[in-house]
Amino acid sequence: MTDKRKVLITGGAGLIGSLMIDNLGDKYEFSSLDLVENPNVTSTVASVDDFDAIAPAFEGIDTVIHLAANPSPNGSWESNLQNNFIATYNVFELAKRNGVKRVIFASSNHAEGGNYLDAPWKHVNEGNYELLEQDNYELVTETHRIRPDGYYGVAKAYGEAMGSYYNDYHGLNSFHLRIGWVIRDNDPTVNSHGLTLWLSHRDLVQIMDLCISAPETYRYDIFNATSDNTWKIFDIAHAKEALGYKPQDRAGSELRAN
Repeated sequence: MTDKRKVLITGGAGLIGSLMIDNLGDKYEFSSLDLVENPNVTSTVASVDDFDAIAPAFEGIDTVIHLAANPSPNGSWESNLQNNFIATYNVFELAKRNGVKRVIFASSNHAEGGNYLDAPWKHVNEGNYELLEQDNYELVTETHRIRPDGYYGVAKAYGEAMGSYYNDYHGLNSFHLRIGWVIRDNDPTVNSHGLTLWLSHRDLVQIMDLCISAPETYRYDIFNATSDNTWKIFDIAHAKEALGYKPQDRAGSELRAN
C-alpha cells in the first residue's frame, strides 16, 4: 500500500480548507497552516506573511493548496500587500525550496471582475435576465484579458503570474482556480451574484481533487471554477475538458424569499 499524498492547505481552518479535509481526508494526508489550529489535522499556527515561521510546514509536502488571504474584495493596499502579495510569494518560494511538486492557488472571479461593468455580464450580475437569451451570449473564458476589480483582484492575478514564473524557471507546476463564490450555507439564492458565481461544496471538492491528482506532466493552467449555473458569466468548459470536471450542482434563476 502506497503512502497518501501529503497536502498542505494554507487557510486550512477556514471554510474551503475544512471542506477539503472533511471530504478528502481518507484520500490525502492533509496538514493545515493558518492563524488558528484545525483540530482534525496536523496544524502550523502562524501568519503566512512570516516566512521563517511558516517554513517548517512545507517540509516533506507534495502539494500545496494556497487558500490563505485577506478575502475582502475591497481590502486596502496595505492589507493586500502583507496577506496576499507577500504571503503568496512566501508560499511559492518555500514550495520551490522544499521540492513541492504542485501549488494549487485559489485565484478568484475578482481577477476578472471588471467584466461586471459591461454587457452582457453586467445584466447577469444584476439579475436582469430578461435582457438576455439563455445560453446565447458570450461567456468570459480564461483567455480574456485580466480585469481586476480591486487590489484583491490584482493580488489574485499576481498569484497566477507567480505560478507561471515558478513553473518556467523553477520547475514548480501550478494550477489556478478562479473560484466564483463558495457560500457557507451552500445556498446561492441570496442574490443574483450568488446565482451566477456559486461553486457548491461538492463541486469545490471535486475540482480541487482533480487538480491534486492531475498528472505531473500537466504543468500549468488557469480554470474558471463555478457550478454549472443557469445564468453564467464565466465559462467552465476548459475545466470540463482539461480536468474532467463534471459539476453536479446548478443554481437557477430564483432568489430566496425575504
